[in-house]
Amino acid sequence: MAFAGKYEFEGDENYDDFVKKIGLASDKIEMGRNCKIVTEVVQNGNDFTWTQHFPGGRTMTNTFTIGKEADMETMGGKKFKATVKMEDGKIVADFPNYHHTAEICGGKLVEVSSQISRLVY
Repeated sequence: MAFAGKYEFEGDENYDDFVKKIGLASDKIEMGRNCKIVTEVVQNGNDFTWTQHFPGGRTMTNTFTIGKEADMETMGGKKFKATVKMEDGKIVADFPNYHHTAEICGGKLVEVSSQISRLVY
């Protein structure tokens, strides 16, 4: 699946509920609400550079290779290591407290993040 391109934010669903559940700081929540983010994806085979451009000039970039561990950053700015996978044409990654997928649907980049529940017995 080809992901390369530049994608402008169009909308979100359940933003406030999700970011509160994952513990994002209130200033970051407010900054992200209705934020017109531009996501730029550069792909060379299994190598990706995934950059989000925020209003005001701030950018966040994650560079990774499918199937190899990489240094990553969350939307809240926390650094961590993850192995990004490709499953059924979707890019899949487990962030510290949420699961993230990205796919191309009708020429649009669709990203879905869901909270990870962990049970300890």
